[in-house]
Amino acid sequence: SPRTHEPLFQETIREAGLNRYLFEMANIRDQCSWVHMQQPEAATEKAKGLVRMAVAKAAKLEPLQRARLSVIPRGLVVGGGISGMSAALSLARQGFEVYLVEREKELGGLMRNIHYSLEGEDTQAFLKDMRNQVDSNQLVKVFTNAELKEVSGYIGNFKTTLTSGEELEHGIIIVATGGKQLKTDEYLYGKNKNVLTQMELEERLSHENAEISNLESIVMIQCVGSREDTRPYCSRTCCSESIKNALKIKKINPEAQIFILYRDMRTYGFKENYYRNAREKGVIFIRYSEQKKPEVTEDKGSLIVSVTDEVLGEKLTLHSNLVVLSMATVPYQENKSLAQMLKVPLNNDGFFLEAHAKLRPVEFATEGIFLCGLAHSPKFLGESITQANAATSRASIVLSQDEIEAPGTVAMVDTARCSACAMCESLCSYKAIEVRTVDEKRGIEAAVVTEAMCKGCGGCVANCRSSALNLRGFTNDQIFSAISSF
Repeated sequence: SPRTHEPLFQETIREAGLNRYLFEMANIRDQCSWVHMQQPEAATEKAKGLVRMAVAKAAKLEPLQRARLSVIPRGLVVGGGISGMSAALSLARQGFEVYLVEREKELGGLMRNIHYSLEGEDTQAFLKDMRNQVDSNQLVKVFTNAELKEVSGYIGNFKTTLTSGEELEHGIIIVATGGKQLKTDEYLYGKNKNVLTQMELEERLSHENAEISNLESIVMIQCVGSREDTRPYCSRTCCSESIKNALKIKKINPEAQIFILYRDMRTYGFKENYYRNAREKGVIFIRYSEQKKPEVTEDKGSLIVSVTDEVLGEKLTLHSNLVVLSMATVPYQENKSLAQMLKVPLNNDGFFLEAHAKLRPVEFATEGIFLCGLAHSPKFLGESITQANAATSRASIVLSQDEIEAPGTVAMVDTARCSACAMCESLCSYKAIEVRTVDEKRGIEAAVVTEAMCKGCGGCVANCRSSALNLRGFTNDQIFSAISSF
């Protein structure tokens, strides 16, 4: 596949003394054998055509030069949760200056609402230690109550303006904006004080609330807002959160009856041991289907939960002192404006989308921008920290160099043909083209390409009404020659 092997082949011919762009690959794997596997004869004919096209284009290839760009050895981390702080500290430990930007008045993100882990660790002590490390590290400069207002530049040379007025120059950007808990009106939430979320229950448990020791029955409902048409994804941590709080309640009040209504229990890896422990301690698990969700009603101040047990095939009625909802983890609405500002994509659920799940899992297609944590998808604390370290590892490859090479496949302008209509300027997603004066004496204006920012997408070339734009490595002459050979 060109996605994995084209750079390898280009580097090989470069080592042999040739320009890396004197290379053309006939993609008979992804674009032929894979998509036509049920039509071998037709696929063979198409493969022959693709090879002929590659040969015809190769005959007209020209060596291209890659511009060298200086690198500002500083990083910008957007988001001051655990992922953001981990990324900032990881960069700082490698000797790079870091700007850490947080929209709230204090660091911590969603972690501020988590008081203990399933394994029994004190997460608030961990958070406090992380904050102290950030505050004491001279290479990390923190901006709270601030968001990104404007971002310009390219890999190695970004310039960011914050809403607080500061202008920052840096070489890379790490997006760690985090996520939040869904707000819902299902199951009487917000209408009855005894209907809580898992985080609200955890807050009570962390303060050893005397009310918990007097409870007789607690019902927990899983997948609230997750794994349905509007949010088809699993929020990943909900099952472990419910078991964590159930075990905590059992420790405080062993006689309490706890029912967990679930669609699928997903306690990943060694967390399965805690699920077994909960069953041994008497926690009762009842499976329900998406089509027959539980119903919560109120009768004279007490809560009644009705649910159809998928195993028994019977409808159960549970009288409960407390109903606890395992809420979906959702992205921030601000992700959309930030994605447009950084020119990076979001997936259908509103989370940031990486360049490739296997080959570039912590990078965006836009070079020099990386991601980690809940901004990417719901995940556990340990996974967020691991991904933050992975993002900084990739970012450090850029920051550790004095110069980096820009791609050679960029747009070029024939100023004699350019009518300065600015169509290309308005279409360019990367702001790599602008119309400006190119001849002061004669007052001639034309489009000018900033090669360091150009990604070689060809959008401007396809839309140029004057045929003044061309793409190096994919010139009109090369493309027409390939088409005519098919």
